[in-house]
Amino acid sequence: MSTANFTTPDLSDAYPECEVLPFQFVRFGRIECFSGPAATVSCYEDNSRVAEAVSEPGEDRVLVVDGQQSLRRSLLGDNLAQKAIQNNWAGIVVLGAIRDVEIIDTLSLGVYALGVVPVKTEKLGQGQRDVNLTLGDISVNPGHWIYADRNGVLVASGPIHSGGG
Repeated sequence: MSTANFTTPDLSDAYPECEVLPFQFVRFGRIECFSGPAATVSCYEDNSRVAEAVSEPGEDRVLVVDGQQSLRRSLLGDNLAQKAIQNNWAGIVVLGAIRDVEIIDTLSLGVYALGVVPVKTEKLGQGQRDVNLTLGDISVNPGHWIYADRNGVLVASGPIHSGGG
């Protein structure tokens, strides 16, 4: 699992071309600092594509889920979080809600989400994978690099190394 030795403030200072996702995320899981190339899902209150993604090899990527900021249904729970760990995902960023946080908080996975809700998702097979996302006014495309810690989530066009501070 890709737990890096960086802080997003140091990266932001050293690489001003990085963009910050303009959301206040809540941290879940035992891993608070992670990075990797993005894999993307776009969905609304249906986590079918999230389930597909975490069931496949993560290859130390970060799954970025555009749930269109809905807090009405959970897009990630403990079962999918366990699959993400088993399949070597570096972390998950959800622009939406998750659930089972008391269990996710015990897992060796980094998760940043907008909030929590106890209601399970619809499973209608809707959504898209490996698509370009626009989150706020920031583009996140498959292969962009994601750097996440308690200070925020940065997006870079490629891998960068920590510096300065």
